[in-house]
Amino acid sequence: MNEALERVELKVAYLERANNELSDVVYGQQREIEGLRLQIELLKSQLDTLKQTDRPYTAEEERPPHY
Repeated sequence: MNEALERVELKVAYLERANNELSDVVYGQQREIEGLRLQIELLKSQLDTLKQTDRPYTAEEERPPHY
């Protein structure tokens, strides 16, 4: 009986450790996602600003007629 209890305790300890590790991974991913969302919002804002700016195309930006 003592051996069975010890095995259960070991499994619980392993599961607790695994749970903590997964929790840390999820927390790190959430922080990364938040950072990426902020970058996307910044890029959207910059793109919107560029779209609103009327400027002539330069020769380098113009597509050649054969495209």
